[in-house]
Amino acid sequence: MQALVLEQSEGKTVAAVKNLPPEALPAGEVTVDIDWSGLNYKDALAITGKGKIIRQFPMVPGIDFAGKVHHSEDPRFHVGQSVVLTGWGVGENHWGGLAEQARVKGDWLVAMPEGLDGRRAMIIGTAGLTAMLCVMALEEGGITPDGGEIVVTGASGGVGSTAVALLSALGYQVVAVSGRESTHDYLRQLGTGEILSRDAFSADARPLEKQRWAGAIDTVGDKVLASVLAQMNYGGVVAACGLAGGFALPTTVMPFILRNVRLQGVDSVSAPAARRVEAWKRLVKGLPAAFYQYATREITLQEAPEGAKKLLNNEIMGRTLVKIR
Repeated sequence: MQALVLEQSEGKTVAAVKNLPPEALPAGEVTVDIDWSGLNYKDALAITGKGKIIRQFPMVPGIDFAGKVHHSEDPRFHVGQSVVLTGWGVGENHWGGLAEQARVKGDWLVAMPEGLDGRRAMIIGTAGLTAMLCVMALEEGGITPDGGEIVVTGASGGVGSTAVALLSALGYQVVAVSGRESTHDYLRQLGTGEILSRDAFSADARPLEKQRWAGAIDTVGDKVLASVLAQMNYGGVVAACGLAGGFALPTTVMPFILRNVRLQGVDSVSAPAARRVEAWKRLVKGLPAAFYQYATREITLQEAPEGAKKLLNNEIMGRTLVKIR
């Protein structure tokens, strides 16, 4: 089988597509023939060695994939069944989806949601699952479409663009924050009503600023998240799921105490199975058909290392799909 293999040489990460025997795969109950994978921010960090994502080598990256069961020792899955995997440390400490096969625990798999195929499932991927979990967090916090504007930071990325499309389809007023003017047409196609420059959120925030947002989905962190918190309406909810801009949070307790703001962390890596199934069902229903055209860039396995560099350099919009077969 072909696989993108990460190895260390003189302290640097080296990525190369290699032919490996199937017996090289790590232990697991289910072996999957992979058709599609994706290129996520975490994958890009791993492939380039820019982040301490990989701690044991060799490693096959790829935190999500879609394919068909090749062999199963788990009664929940049968040969030929279409399945999806996101998260669970796959592609970080267990060989992942940027390969023609993967062997994983049955608990990590989800049966292909009705209404999806492998390609569309990976257009959604980890990014889309995370976006849906963020939308669900806003809803559970009482944020409704008639409650005011929702701001989405890092809006042109995988999570951000899916969040814009989902919120717009649900009837929310969406304001997108993007650092690149070249993304504006794309974001309007996804349904945003207004686009703001990331520069407006990058300065040091005061403890409280003028109230504007009923809800927020933040993929950036650091000063951007601090600025968003300072601008939240009374009773607002912020779903925070990313740290592309840094992991610090230079804010105060004032938005939380004086404006009753809720900061809800959102994790898709270890989300319980029932939560995942619910989110996938919502994604099938909530994403408009046009999303699958607007939000996709397709590359081959051999192009993944270069794609990782472009992703980290902020040269890519939306979701990068990796065609394995």
